[in-house]
Amino acid sequence: MDNQNKLKRSMKSRHLFMIALGGVIGTGFFNGSGYTISQAGPIGAILSFLVGGLVMYLIMLCLGELTLADPSSGSFQDYTTKYVGPGTGFMVGWLYWFGWAATVALELVTIGSTMKRWFPDVSIWVWSLVFGAVLFLVNAFSARSFAETEFWFAIIKVSMIVVFIVIGAAAIFGFIPVRSGVTGFASLFKDGIFPNGFTPILMTMIAVNFSFQGTELVGIAAGESENPEKTLPKAIHQTVYRTILFFGLAIAVLVCLIPWKQAGVVESPFILALDKIGVPYAADIMNFVIITALLSVANSGLYAATRMLYALSRNKMAPKLLGKVTDRGVPFWALVVSFLVASLSLLTSKFAADTVYMWILSIAGTTAVIAWMSIAASQFFFRRQYVKNGGRVEDLSFRTPFYPFVPILAFVLNAIVMLSQVLDPATALSVYLGIPAIILCYIIYYVFVAKRCNT
Repeated sequence: MDNQNKLKRSMKSRHLFMIALGGVIGTGFFNGSGYTISQAGPIGAILSFLVGGLVMYLIMLCLGELTLADPSSGSFQDYTTKYVGPGTGFMVGWLYWFGWAATVALELVTIGSTMKRWFPDVSIWVWSLVFGAVLFLVNAFSARSFAETEFWFAIIKVSMIVVFIVIGAAAIFGFIPVRSGVTGFASLFKDGIFPNGFTPILMTMIAVNFSFQGTELVGIAAGESENPEKTLPKAIHQTVYRTILFFGLAIAVLVCLIPWKQAGVVESPFILALDKIGVPYAADIMNFVIITALLSVANSGLYAATRMLYALSRNKMAPKLLGKVTDRGVPFWALVVSFLVASLSLLTSKFAADTVYMWILSIAGTTAVIAWMSIAASQFFFRRQYVKNGGRVEDLSFRTPFYPFVPILAFVLNAIVMLSQVLDPATALSVYLGIPAIILCYIIYYVFVAKRCNT
């Protein structure tokens, strides 16, 4: 083990950009967009994704100022500890770590289920084990190997979206024949602007917010990038613009090609659209893309969980062993513990799927929203402290505009999204279990951890 216990800055600008862009393009988009369309209707779905993109943009503006002022592998956990309070930093760090560890398990199980299309006789657990072992080795080798793997995963996902937009647009404008049914801009208004009313749009914001989660990984990865002062601002702006562009155009194409009532969660709406256009092997193509997206999210999740546990250790909020790194700059024991927790979550999906596993996923569902709220709060208090200590806003290399309006709006919008989960019975458990989990973290910190952190 390296006595310095420091991570290595080995990621290049292309890695940072693709980690940010790829982190947001997952199964929540390829599959979850069907739920948004079926509930909110065509115009409502486009509106939901545009508002979700706005929330993401506000958060990235806040994260940019914080990360450029203090690049850190702990990212918002460090910032929350410094500028909001150590108790809140403890809560955010541990819940975010737990959320990603559980998400890794969910992605591995889903990969096994998705592989059933091609290998119906192979058990789900075989694929979960194989792909889990591969991702562990990728992350154990170096941060560069993680970044390179994530780069190519992201290339596949982004390329698929671009190809889909081009083919779909050609079909909408009549250059490619499509099967029977209403197609084109007429389908946007066929059943009215908001066919189910405005309330479903608020409810679908939960799913949309989930689709955009992952962009905050750029802040964690910045602590291991070669030149964050130069590459991070570019990565943040390009990620926001291109994500909103890709998502907005893809959703617009979807709602112009398929009836909104058929866009459920049983089958990806992209498969329905490609089938309607007559693309051969559409289901197999999307199966490959979805598996790639699942691997990408699991890979990013394992990386994020490992770095968060490392940051907690460095802040004396986790065992010291978890802060040690290898000669290649990998927090190996933090990786092992994160992978073990993901493996235990895998077991609960088989033996306690209706109870423990659902509780784990419900708590995990709130963690990213809490992380985004902590980023907004951290930027608000950082700027106040920075100016109070004599700092000049003009000297900041990245400045959040319209302070304090941006961080306050970002915090409030995310709070609304989290609390609105109560409106949907399918997501209400996230709030009912998430709030007690938050309180428990505060109790653990002030009873068992605070004294050690202050020494």
